[in-house]
Amino acid sequence: MTHYIQDYIDLVRSGTVQVCRDQLLLVYYVEKCFRTESIYVDENQLERYMDQQKYFPYRLLEWETFCFALHNCVYKAPGRLRWPILMIVVGRGAGKNGYLAFEDFCLITPINGIEKYNIDMFANSEDQARATFDDIYDILESDKRYFEKYFTWNKEQIVNKKTKSRIKYYTRAPNSKDGGRPGKVDFDELHAYLNSALLDVAVTGLGKRPMPRRTYISTQGNVRDGPLDRYMTKGLKVLEGTEPDNGWLYFFCRLDSDEEIHKPETWAKANPSLNDPTRQELREEILLEYEEYKQDPASHSAFATKRMNRPQGNTETEVTSWENILAANAPYPDAPPDAVHTAVFGIDYADTRDFVAAGILWKIGDIWCWKVHSWICTQSPALPRIQFPYMEAVARKEATLVDAPQIPDDDPVNWIEEQAEHYNLRFGAIDHYRIALMRKALREKGWDPDPKRGNIKLTYRPEVSEVAPIITSAFISHKIRWGDSMTMRWYTNNTCRKIDSNGNITFEKIEPKTRKTDGFMAFVAAFIVANKHEDIFEVLPDLTELPDVYVF
Repeated sequence: MTHYIQDYIDLVRSGTVQVCRDQLLLVYYVEKCFRTESIYVDENQLERYMDQQKYFPYRLLEWETFCFALHNCVYKAPGRLRWPILMIVVGRGAGKNGYLAFEDFCLITPINGIEKYNIDMFANSEDQARATFDDIYDILESDKRYFEKYFTWNKEQIVNKKTKSRIKYYTRAPNSKDGGRPGKVDFDELHAYLNSALLDVAVTGLGKRPMPRRTYISTQGNVRDGPLDRYMTKGLKVLEGTEPDNGWLYFFCRLDSDEEIHKPETWAKANPSLNDPTRQELREEILLEYEEYKQDPASHSAFATKRMNRPQGNTETEVTSWENILAANAPYPDAPPDAVHTAVFGIDYADTRDFVAAGILWKIGDIWCWKVHSWICTQSPALPRIQFPYMEAVARKEATLVDAPQIPDDDPVNWIEEQAEHYNLRFGAIDHYRIALMRKALREKGWDPDPKRGNIKLTYRPEVSEVAPIITSAFISHKIRWGDSMTMRWYTNNTCRKIDSNGNITFEKIEPKTRKTDGFMAFVAAFIVANKHEDIFEVLPDLTELPDVYVF
């Protein structure tokens, strides 16, 4: 093993610098791979790459040479990289764009040994897409007379004359002429991607050139359940040894807890470059930002989220924390195999021309269990604005597409009837404004909204305020389970709490046009009727051991 890898492993294990749990897992994992697999380092190639630092105004730090060596010079066979996909998540200011600039500069040179090894850089904004590109451009501009022998460049692309490899940046998928045969693709600030559409398209051209690579760099951000969360969840399973890496190398740096935000001596866990004594100005800037964060955490939440990689969310308005949403995203508790659970249901929609949701709520021990289904109108003019991979939800059978001007009121009612074959359904609930369209279909199935003798509860805003603290408490104590449901994660994360002058809580949409809350509001409706008739639920012993949560 080369010293570029071993030196960083020794540093992490030395105890002389602050490192997070993820880094300890990583170095153990790398050592295990070298110990148990037939892999090797091309040390001659690596030294030639490292010699390219002479053209840069900075030297790579230990963590950067570690990543570079593993990603670019470790092989399982000639021409077959062991870790062709690198994901770096470090705190803002660590120098991830500087790392990427060095890597991409090296890979278009003859050292890589592959002609037309084109590199496509992607980001959500042009400024961010240009960040790494401009770092390389500025180096070439700094000594035009020398570099013109080896490169041609302008504001749009950089080309190595000998290899004919070029670097370009994009904010959307390139056409086949521009980006059809990349050797490598880069994704900057992965946290800003709401879904994986661009990422999926961008990598489809890989494999037409030898030794295809991908590099993802990011800090944390405020988008939840997007590609960053999903990749990090997968990465943690790899580092913990429960899943194969499939060629991915995960380099994660973050504080191990929110409490460490207030312990400056631990900040290098999120930003490994702080271990370098020459980065004093960076440390001083972070200290200044910390003082602002202490005075007003809500207005300066980027300090915790981006500097320390500890996403905070909007704690003043969010329904509950992302961690509590993940805890709800778990298997239902075990119950006797022949148990038929007493249950209630809830239905909600804002407009039957876009989304409708219905769900079943029951109780096992002290755990509230929720099962939801959604209907999506394909003719809705609002559908193109929805930032949610709803076709994936359809494939997972969490949602049904309805190709009609609006969703028929029979659809959710028929689904409720199907559930009645498996649950002892006693009551249902729907907002009193929503009953008009559903009244006939519900009555035909025996569900009557009559306030005196009916079995459908019409819900009102004051009743939402009544159950909101109960729902909040159930989230905090992890007494809600809805299985592995991407739609409920989305619905819940789209919902905010609104507190009036009297301290009453209601639930609202965070953003009305691109986010939907129907599944969560159906859950609230079911909770209202469940709270009114809690005595109907069968009582099972409290479950002390629950299955592990799904983490996303």
